[in-house]
Amino acid sequence: METRRDDDQQCYEGQIRIPSGCAVAGFINKAGERVNGRTIAEMMAVMHERSNGLGAGYAAYGIYPEYRKAYAFHVILADDRTREEVTTLLARSFKINEQHEIPVRRTGRYKKAPLLWRYFCTPVRPDRENAIEELILTTTMRINRLAPRASVMSCGQDLGVFKGVGYPEEIAEFYRIDQYRGYSWIGHGRFPTNTPGWWGGAHPFSLGEIAVVHNGELSSYGTNKSVLENFGYELSLRTDTEVLAYAIHHLRRQNLSWPLVAKVLAPPHWTELERMGESQRELYTALRRVYGGLLMNGPFSIIVAFPGGLLALNDRLKLRSLVAGTSGADLYLASEEAAVRQVCPQVEAVWSLPAGEALICQAEEESACHVA
Repeated sequence: METRRDDDQQCYEGQIRIPSGCAVAGFINKAGERVNGRTIAEMMAVMHERSNGLGAGYAAYGIYPEYRKAYAFHVILADDRTREEVTTLLARSFKINEQHEIPVRRTGRYKKAPLLWRYFCTPVRPDRENAIEELILTTTMRINRLAPRASVMSCGQDLGVFKGVGYPEEIAEFYRIDQYRGYSWIGHGRFPTNTPGWWGGAHPFSLGEIAVVHNGELSSYGTNKSVLENFGYELSLRTDTEVLAYAIHHLRRQNLSWPLVAKVLAPPHWTELERMGESQRELYTALRRVYGGLLMNGPFSIIVAFPGGLLALNDRLKLRSLVAGTSGADLYLASEEAAVRQVCPQVEAVWSLPAGEALICQAEEESACHVA
């Protein structure tokens, strides 16, 4: 039987299963120089065969310098009526400084693409940072309850997610990615595991200041979901990558450093703990006891973007490929080495990330995008 496409709400996430395979890529300029989006699009195009046209997307940091202090909500909408609902939800807690349709090329198969809207907002009562984070979380959850009629692509400061149904090169063309400049980019080409693909289910997934692309399948989804729901997260988009984004967001809200976040997601095996020194063993045992419900089981490779940096991580058995390359101030990450060499033929070093060991790259202290 022919599978109906993304514009049919009956093909919502979780209703069919397809064997997995995806492409991920990312890069950052540690000096904070803003780079054209064409670079990440070229990296993704090389890995065309790793996806099947049912989802792709990009996230970029540093693309809105003129709105740097505003929260940029990128939202996928079914129609104008839904847009009015979302605008009302946002206006409860935010002053909407500017709103407009995200510039796209509505040609070919994308003539009937969803309405894609961008809001630049500031909190109505900005007080302490924790309160603003809570505001972002609750507002995003409220909008995502409307799925599949509405879903938030991103909602952070000076960052944006652009995603949809299609191959990576099609989504790059549709969103005019080459017209944006950012110091850090991540990209994804999707081969869905449990869905025929829809716009809200494409990667990256983002909440607050973080964005995630993911290749793999999390067998721990049910446990992870139950834990996150206890902390106010609502998983409305029915894909395991949503769990990753929210888990990382939660761990950062608990003030865990990026190395510790990685050790929660992919902790040392118990046999490794036995061989550690006492202080390390106590630390990782405590993390396992407190955050054990956010351990990610199953094969995965992920790239996490955050203000001023990138984190790359494989599962503890390295069941998905992920390579890194460096050249000067640039760090490149991809599922395949060919994607790195496509944009950096004279790459200085290339290596495969070890199982369960995070690679964390942050901007240089003197750069404008450095975050302490």
